Amino acid sequence: MERLMDTKAVAKAFTDLCKKGELAQAGDKFWADEVISREAMEGDMAKLTGRKAVEGKGQWWYANHTVHDVKVEGPYVSGNQFVVRFKMDVTPKGKARETMDEVRVYTVKNGKIVEESFFYGE
Repeated sequence: MERLMDTKAVAKAFTDLCKKGELAQAGDKFWADEVISREAMEGDMAKLTGRKAVEGKGQWWYANHTVHDVKVEGPYVSGNQFVVRFKMDVTPKGKARETMDEVRVYTVKNGKIVEESFFYGE
C-alpha cells in the first residue's frame, strides 16, 4: 500500500513544480478528483468543483494570457493547509502588460489538494 504524503511533503513537491514553471503539472499531480477552486471574483469561475473544471480554468488562463515571468514564494505550512505567493508578469489578451501579486491557500486531505483559494494584492 502506497504511503500518503503529509501536508508538508505535498506543499514542498507542489511548490517545487510551480517554481520550475510547471503549474499545470503540479495540479495534475496533486489535485483531488473533487478539488474546489475559489477565486476572489464573481462570475462563472468564482467557484469551480472537480478536476475537469479546474483544468479547464487553467486552459482558459493560458489561452487568454501571455505569461512573461512567474516568481513563486513558499510554501508556508500550517496544519493541513499551506500558502504560496505568486508574482506574475502577464499580458491579458487585448490589454496592457501587468504584474499580478496573489496568494493561494491550499487545503490537503489524504495526500491531495482538496481546495485552493486565491487572494489578490493591489
